[in-house]
Amino acid sequence: MNKYFKMCAPALLALSLAACGTDKAEESTSTSNTAETSATESQTEQAKTQTITYLGEKYELPAEVKNIVAASLESMEDAAMLGIKPIGVLEVGGKVPAYLASDFEGATLVGNKMEPNAEAILNLDPDVIVGTSKFPEETAEKLNKIQTMIPYSHISTNWKENLTVLAQLAGKEEDAKKIISDYEAKVADAQMKSKEQLTDKQVLIIRVRGGVMYIYPAGVYLNPVLYEDLGAPVPEVVTTAKAQAELSLETLAQVNPDAIFLQFEESENKDTPKALEELQKNPIFTSLKASQNNEIYVNAIEPLAQGGTAWSKVKFLDAAAEKLLK
Repeated sequence: MNKYFKMCAPALLALSLAACGTDKAEESTSTSNTAETSATESQTEQAKTQTITYLGEKYELPAEVKNIVAASLESMEDAAMLGIKPIGVLEVGGKVPAYLASDFEGATLVGNKMEPNAEAILNLDPDVIVGTSKFPEETAEKLNKIQTMIPYSHISTNWKENLTVLAQLAGKEEDAKKIISDYEAKVADAQMKSKEQLTDKQVLIIRVRGGVMYIYPAGVYLNPVLYEDLGAPVPEVVTTAKAQAELSLETLAQVNPDAIFLQFEESENKDTPKALEELQKNPIFTSLKASQNNEIYVNAIEPLAQGGTAWSKVKFLDAAAEKLLK
């Protein structure tokens, strides 16, 4: 019996080792297959999404963006410049703002700029929501629960970054580059004249809202076109403004500007519809150098224009050059 066991032992050991080797091979194959499956799933997941960077922040979006909701007037203006057709846009007075109506015919209305309608946006199943950096935190959180919301900057000096990210979403990067290069060419041409004509000229942009005059910092609203692109001197009252700031008639008289661009939108002055008329008749206002020299320009561009967009800058540069560089 012992002799028989000794003779069989090597054979049993060989079989055991072979079985063990098979188990390890199968385990190795299984692990390899699992790793390959995991890698494939990861690649598939990556293929479904993309990450874009805008003003230093990263945003994850579907790989293919088709349905864009423009939940800010800023993004609507730039969408119009790029020929982008959002599925949802904002309303003013229950309809698309008149100056953008032809660009967004057929788009669904998704509330106003103060409070976009989350339910209406949700029903559109957007791939991305382009909002504004002016949104309160709770509004931004609400929209981000629906889909990634890009807080489009309202600071005018970010206009190129704004236009570029919107173009990236819609595959219109070349269009954005051309808009920017065309604008810069216009600026260079205008500066040839502005250096001579605006060196000592005080120019203000005033926006009447709720019957009150407001001014903005040099880098906000339409101001960069005047003070950066055309090189007009920045009035002290603009330099000291930290945000939208009320401007009294007495302070305006102290500045006594040579020219004024006065923006008045009826929807922003519903309770004071005659504010513009009354201002233009006010003795202090009529005594200003700008009034005396017939350089008060009312709504030189669309009064709802947001200022810090490609649309606004292109339109206002043309208007300002025409009025000031004679």
